[in-house]
Amino acid sequence: MSEETPPPVGAPEDRKPLAAGQAGRTAAFGFIYATAVMNALSFGIMIPILPSLIRSFFGAATPEATAQAAVWQSIFGVTWGAMQFVIGPVLGMVSDRFGRRPVMLISILGLAIDFLIMAFAPTLTWLLIGRILNGATASSFATANAYVADITPPDRRARNFGWMASAFSIGFLLGPATGGFLSGQDLHLFGLHVSGLRVPFIAAAGLCAVNWIYGLLVLPESLPPERRLVAFNWKRANPVASLELLASHAELLPLASVNFLFQLSQQVLPNIFVLYTTMRYHWPIQFLGVTFFITGALGILVQSFVVGPVVSRVGERGSVLLGAACGAVGFLIYALAPTGYVYFVGMPIFALIGLMQPGLQGLMTRRVSSGEQGRLQGANQSTGGIAAIVGPTVFPLTFAFALHHVPAVPGLPILIASSLLVVAFVAALNVARGEAAPLRAAAE
Repeated sequence: MSEETPPPVGAPEDRKPLAAGQAGRTAAFGFIYATAVMNALSFGIMIPILPSLIRSFFGAATPEATAQAAVWQSIFGVTWGAMQFVIGPVLGMVSDRFGRRPVMLISILGLAIDFLIMAFAPTLTWLLIGRILNGATASSFATANAYVADITPPDRRARNFGWMASAFSIGFLLGPATGGFLSGQDLHLFGLHVSGLRVPFIAAAGLCAVNWIYGLLVLPESLPPERRLVAFNWKRANPVASLELLASHAELLPLASVNFLFQLSQQVLPNIFVLYTTMRYHWPIQFLGVTFFITGALGILVQSFVVGPVVSRVGERGSVLLGAACGAVGFLIYALAPTGYVYFVGMPIFALIGLMQPGLQGLMTRRVSSGEQGRLQGANQSTGGIAAIVGPTVFPLTFAFALHHVPAVPGLPILIASSLLVVAFVAALNVARGEAAPLRAAAE
């Protein structure tokens, strides 16, 4: 098997707790990768659809209805982030106490149910309830990362975390196009007529259901009983206490701060990309699908085939620094590009930001014990939840401010995101010194 090829999916007999052998690790990672791809697809399908479904509750597409929908979309975004912040640490510690497998299976089944609720929601309130449950059960991502840390030797974690990140890029690559296609297809299901805007949610629920059945039959446990927490501690499972973990290990808090700056910077494009590019470059909605495709394809290339070689040469810390620098430069080009052609020049540079997250995950997982990997990922999910609360508030408001007061700089919020990555680069200079050489030796 080549160094950069994802391992194959395992067989049903691997369901018992994972053995230390390479074959068991390979089989388990194959399932986790497939899980991440299917979950990312289910989320990607909703990207172009959820705003339109929200707006549909306000009637015709008038400016007033669009403004009301924008307010509700902000509420949906903040609520989802808040659920990630609150629930992530709890499920992270549950996985440390009872194992990764039950948490992942419950989360995936919960997502299937949540998507069905949103598919058939008769009111905005029900749609919001589905979104709240969605945020609470989306912990399968964090638990999957804890699973990868369980089954991967420290010197290979950054590479495998790169593969996990590529799974999300696949969802970003294929999901929106799939959602857009399905939204034009009405569905008749058990005598019920389902309008096109709701069909993608049913497809997302179906993906999660297939994933759940697959996991029920195939997924082995990665955390044996002797490595689990002895008891569940509610005091340590709340979001504030989970963040205390980040301050309890040397250099973990600085790394978590870099991770937060990274996650916050990533909130800018989902919140203003469509408005920014259609206004500045006059791109039609159909053309946006092309940019989604290119962005996703570049992300897959970097995360699947670039992370491993880069980490082997410059180490995890070097990967973080390179990713932060390229991300900052890419954002700078996006913010200042006077034409769409120049914007596209920034895409391959910005894609190298994909080096950052695998390097951070590799460095952070080295600093906690096997019984704390779930708690660590729960804490990371909480910081991501904070970013998901702050981002949908700060970046759209900054964009509106720029249009009203500094119209010559419509990319102001993207400049802010670039600045966040510059700060992250400076912060990363002072952590994990001296680890690049051992990583090179291990990789060789």
